[in-house]
Amino acid sequence: MKTNYNLMMEDIIKNLKGKPKLLLHACCGVCSSSVLERLYPFFDITVLYYNPNIYPIEEYNKRLEEQKKIINKMNFKVNLLEIGYHPKDFEQISKGLENEKEGGIRCTKCFHLRLEKTAQIAKVNNFDYFTTTLSVSPYKDSQKLNKIGEVLSKEYNIKYLYSDFKKKEGYKRSNELAKKYNLYRQHYCGCKYSLNEANEYQKQKELMYQK
Repeated sequence: MKTNYNLMMEDIIKNLKGKPKLLLHACCGVCSSSVLERLYPFFDITVLYYNPNIYPIEEYNKRLEEQKKIINKMNFKVNLLEIGYHPKDFEQISKGLENEKEGGIRCTKCFHLRLEKTAQIAKVNNFDYFTTTLSVSPYKDSQKLNKIGEVLSKEYNIKYLYSDFKKKEGYKRSNELAKKYNLYRQHYCGCKYSLNEANEYQKQKELMYQK
């Protein structure tokens, strides 16, 4: 039976005292929009933009600008922490997994890479919680994400905010906000392998339409 991580998050929020400090890993502006809207009343949030998987650097910078844009447009008084573009971090964990399909072990390792960096930074800087926006996507496995977060929470001795942000129409809301604020919406997850897969899928669609 799958764990309802949204209910777990709601229980955590219900028992909060004050506004604890949360380090929120964000993958892009679109995904973070509805997550920030939901969490902002309850936490003192710093958004961490650490995404070494994104390819190429122009795409990385474009998504970073959209992250800044949504924070400003929605007037969230949150900090943004961007620690630079580190593609070698992703290359190291994806070595030998180049031919894996999206959603496989390469993606799981990528989740772990980004969540571990979030946990490390949260611990060093005395945050109360850490989590990620990744679960807002219907293409991301919230069961895997939260299990990784739980392991890292114990390893680094810092609280992890369980979540499944796609619940309560979170994904739908992120699309509404993206449209409202005219956000750039990427057509692939981020890495060069997902880009190649997305391009191949588009070619196949075009061939079908030509028949």
